[in-house]
Amino acid sequence: MARSNSLKSYIATRLMLAPLMLWLITSIVFLLMRSTPGDPVDALLGTRAPQAAKEALREQLGLNKSLLFQYFDYMGTLLHGDLGKSLSSQGESVWSIIQDHFPATVELTIFSLAIAVVVGVFVGALGASRPNTIWDIGGRLFGIITYAIPLFWFGMVLQLVFSVWWGWFPLGTRFPTTLTPPESITGLYTLDSLMRGDFSKFATALYYLVLPAASLGILISGVFERIVRVNLKQALQAEYVDAAKARGISNSTILWNHAFRNTLIPVVTILGLTLAAMLGGAILTEVTFSWPGLGSRLYKAIGQRDYPTVQGIVVFFAAIVALASIAIDVINAYIDPRIRY
Repeated sequence: MARSNSLKSYIATRLMLAPLMLWLITSIVFLLMRSTPGDPVDALLGTRAPQAAKEALREQLGLNKSLLFQYFDYMGTLLHGDLGKSLSSQGESVWSIIQDHFPATVELTIFSLAIAVVVGVFVGALGASRPNTIWDIGGRLFGIITYAIPLFWFGMVLQLVFSVWWGWFPLGTRFPTTLTPPESITGLYTLDSLMRGDFSKFATALYYLVLPAASLGILISGVFERIVRVNLKQALQAEYVDAAKARGISNSTILWNHAFRNTLIPVVTILGLTLAAMLGGAILTEVTFSWPGLGSRLYKAIGQRDYPTVQGIVVFFAAIVALASIAIDVINAYIDPRIRY
């Protein structure tokens, strides 16, 4: 009973902190957008538009009101689940923009994360199983380099080598303009084409995914490489490993069936947080490869001073990260009671 009450109290505390975090993020974004140089009216009408037209549009959008009034007005609509309407898309709702662009971001994130996990786990396990060798040193360098390389620069290098020089992959976009995309079911082109049984379009969608997914996935893989290498080294030094060796169990069996399983616990924890962070942090990859995802749309909205769109997308991403963080904390607290105290 005490354990159950402790877990319920921990979950309740985390759930109460989530709205506070979202409110702080929303408030900061609201203030930052209005403190940066530039006027959304000038972005919509141009700097040479008549002053009367500018004032009329500013009044129509509510930008002529005080900052405090705008803040409470936005918070009021947000509490009702309304993210507002875009200033630059002829009054299109922000929810509609999210629904149109988020599937592309999800698809890119899933494939990037798959590459990151496979590459990171393989390199980390290879280095940990061969300590103080060239494989171990190479794994460390791999983790440092992938952490230090700018994402946009790495993406442009891949474009230069594999698209411009060798011509193996397209420079960007999600699907060729000469073909009709798969009929939407989930919004994920690869999944939709498989569900329709159209393997030709599946191959095309996958072909356009390779470079952007590899660009993001390889750089993120360094996170998993470091976690696997450190935790697997510690696991291989545990007493149960020595006992397994004394019983004559092969090194490969000890590595994968015993030590590696214990290493997966922190990997799964990081996996959830990384997935949530990548959903909101794929902006540079999407912009570099002209990928029509939500990050690319956010970048465009920032340039247009589209306050409601920027605020709505940031709140949406923040909510995803908050929910993922709560879910992971709850799972960890259920597994390990020490986390609750």
